[in-house]
Amino acid sequence: MKNNQLSQEQSLQVFSNMISNKVHNGFTLEERNDEMLFAVLSKGGKVVNHGLNFIIFCLTLGLWSFAWLYLTLEASKQRKILVAIDEDGCPFEEKCLVA
Repeated sequence: MKNNQLSQEQSLQVFSNMISNKVHNGFTLEERNDEMLFAVLSKGGKVVNHGLNFIIFCLTLGLWSFAWLYLTLEASKQRKILVAIDEDGCPFEEKCLVA
């Protein structure tokens, strides 16, 4: 019985370390459940400097438009991940679909 409790404490420590690493990498904690050992984290889109991209667009005679469009579309996406510990005590993370 004591062995199982120690395992739960270790799992909670690993879980907390996973979350703190993700927060350190720019994610925001949206939901955390310490009983089920799962958390949902999100990372907002980046801001695109359109003024700089317009200057590059003009200097490259419009060739930069493809890269600019890609940056604009990719940067606006919000990313969400699920971080959890399964029944066996193994940590995992999974990408969530964002509508």
